[in-house]
Amino acid sequence: MTKTFTMELAGRTLKAEIGRVAAQANGAVLLHYGETVVLSTATASEKPREGIDFFPLSVEYEEKMYAVGKIPGGYMKREGKASENAVLTDRVIDRPMRPLFPKDYRNDVTLDNLVLSVDPDCSPELTAMLGSAMATAISDIPFDGPTASTMVGLVAGELVFNPTAEQKKLSDLALTVASTKEKVIMIEAGANEVSEEVMLEAIFAAHKVNQQVIEFTEQIVAECGKEKHEYIHFDVPEDMYDDMVAFITPEAMEEAVFTDDKQTREANISEIKEKLEEHYAENEEWLEHIDEAVYKFQKKTVRKMILKDHKRPDGRDIKDIRPLSAEIDCIPRVHGCGLFKRGQTQVMTMTTLGSLSEAQRIDGMDYEEKTKRYMHHYNFPSYSVGETRPSRGPGRREIGHGALAEKALVPVLPTEEEFPYAIRTVSEVLESNGSTSQGSICASSLSLMAAGVPIKAPVAGISVGLVTGDTDDDYIVLTDIQGLEDFFGDMDFKVAGTHKGITAIQMDIKIHGLTDEIIREAIARTKEARTYILDEIMNPVISEPRPEVGQYAPKIKQMQVDPEKISEIIGKQGKTINGIIDETGVKIDISDDGRVDILSSDADMIKKAMEMIRMIVEPLEVGKTYEGTVVRIMNFGAFVQLSPNKDGMIHISKLAKERVNKVEDVVNIGDKVKVKVLEIDKMGRINLRLVEKL
Repeated sequence: MTKTFTMELAGRTLKAEIGRVAAQANGAVLLHYGETVVLSTATASEKPREGIDFFPLSVEYEEKMYAVGKIPGGYMKREGKASENAVLTDRVIDRPMRPLFPKDYRNDVTLDNLVLSVDPDCSPELTAMLGSAMATAISDIPFDGPTASTMVGLVAGELVFNPTAEQKKLSDLALTVASTKEKVIMIEAGANEVSEEVMLEAIFAAHKVNQQVIEFTEQIVAECGKEKHEYIHFDVPEDMYDDMVAFITPEAMEEAVFTDDKQTREANISEIKEKLEEHYAENEEWLEHIDEAVYKFQKKTVRKMILKDHKRPDGRDIKDIRPLSAEIDCIPRVHGCGLFKRGQTQVMTMTTLGSLSEAQRIDGMDYEEKTKRYMHHYNFPSYSVGETRPSRGPGRREIGHGALAEKALVPVLPTEEEFPYAIRTVSEVLESNGSTSQGSICASSLSLMAAGVPIKAPVAGISVGLVTGDTDDDYIVLTDIQGLEDFFGDMDFKVAGTHKGITAIQMDIKIHGLTDEIIREAIARTKEARTYILDEIMNPVISEPRPEVGQYAPKIKQMQVDPEKISEIIGKQGKTINGIIDETGVKIDISDDGRVDILSSDADMIKKAMEMIRMIVEPLEVGKTYEGTVVRIMNFGAFVQLSPNKDGMIHISKLAKERVNKVEDVVNIGDKVKVKVLEIDKMGRINLRLVEKL
């Protein structure tokens, strides 16, 4: 039997249908928001896979082109690999929900979201976030929800909830906030240098809207929710843990983890594990739990050191940033290069400039095809953490970190009119011990300025962490968390921005939400830290973009022509434009509105190509001089090509002041000449006089 529930959300109707479809899933909701429709399902395995030691949660967001009335491109004509947008949506669904499953739950869980219809004014991504939370809440899968999510825009200084497509175009903010009934549990934002005060106002306003959706979900659960199923609990045997702590001792564990060198710490922990393996050699049951037991012991030790003793594993104060350094121009011939290091995290970013035709074309769940002029790619090789594994291309983490850095830098990029280039930055993580995504933002700012990209302001990023106690007011916020503090802590709160304001936020937590006080303190800490990085580390290396692009970067000149003349520039089967390219070595892009972009690393060749195009599209003027090439000789004169579509003739009598008996006595085929236009007759024939041979 189908049950239907409705509520008004930001001026549009949110309708949840339960029991209509997908009855064999543990939980299923057919969720309508306006005319956007998403089927969200939650499914769990009956029991854990053998040997699994983590919670195997999978989130899928399936974009189907029929939802926007499109047939997929390419030869296959069916959807294939998930798009970047789908991967980012998977991540934004996963992050607020994962902490709410039991920590010792090991059954496989899949949250699947099938986009059936898209209303441009009602985000399918948001609908999937709401649908996943509802489907899990009504299922029999253990889950400490429900959660809800709200998107916030900032249009003309006013907050807008779940903005329409038109409002998004005008907005200075793209914020998504997920909440539980009590606290904020996830924040994701891109912003045009929005102040900390406005950002906090938007976060807390979204949290209030979320409470309306949570109340709505609780009504659905009350009528349709299933009883949560029992599951096999996984934990270290209590007697084994107590015995291990007594054998190793808390003091020895503290000494093992209390170092600023990641490799030393790992070696210390390996030594502890070897001692335990020898100690429990005859107890097979306890041997199986050594890794998990040592992890638990490390975690308790690190958290106690930070929370109770205010001691960090590397000896820093809670507000201290690890040693920082920055460089530019470390690699020759690339268009721009920046190297940024923070402690044992090191990122190098290369910038490449190209024509606007090299912008990325995106065929996604939009009714209009989009292009992306700025592309940021992030790579995390195994050697950066001292491991070995084959490269299988970018995973969800790499795509997510690249998108975060891209989001942080887009607000400061020049417009196409100011800087008519496509721009690609690639961040290579060379060493990792926490917050490489923020390191890539700093390295990319350096690289862009070194490449001569006139960004409005440099952007820096930093991450703060959190360790909590038993009560809401028992916590420590840590500036610049390293890997161990991220691993054993409760939060990774990344904020990027300029001196003026925030450009991007991404918050991941492992607990059931943050209080207002923690959010305020985290944002204040990141502002303090990024100001220091900008002023003391990045500014001394390069304080503003270089005035010109580098030696090996293409130079671009633009000219505007009458759109009706485009066919003349191209010529029959591209003969004319290819002739210009072959002669000058430039690259030429022509847009439908008549904008012509000419690219080359040789400024003289750009100038020559522009002159050739100008000769094609502009009428010749009687009395003016032009340069050309002799292409044909007759008894009565020589024909000179002034442009690929314009030839003129020098009569033998106009080759010199004195009498000329034979044309070849003065010019030959292939000669470069300067000529003067004497006449353009009614038939369009061009009569010339030789001024000089070049």
